[in-house]
Amino acid sequence: MITSMKVMLKPNNKQLSKLFQYAGTSRFTYNWVLGQQQENYKNGGKFLSDNLLRKRFTQLKKVDDYHWLTGISNNVPKQAIKDACGAYKKFFNGKAKHPTFKSK
Repeated sequence: MITSMKVMLKPNNKQLSKLFQYAGTSRFTYNWVLGQQQENYKNGGKFLSDNLLRKRFTQLKKVDDYHWLTGISNNVPKQAIKDACGAYKKFFNGKAKHPTFKSK
């Protein structure tokens, strides 16, 4: 017989603020990628690769207005870029409507 246990994790204030910071960065990155893809699509382009977008995002980190991105782990925006590119590939293959950020 397999038994299950419920565990509730309660992060402290520092962990909670870091969690919200990562979530905000992920949302910002995903929406930024969608904006880049839309702009490219309107100008006649088809698809921007995630490698190119990661390079552009690295350049964006160097701008003073987006200096707050330097304190975030690189894995967070990398995964958001990968997810957004996957959503756009589904859009161009006709498997999904226009991709939007999911607010869950």
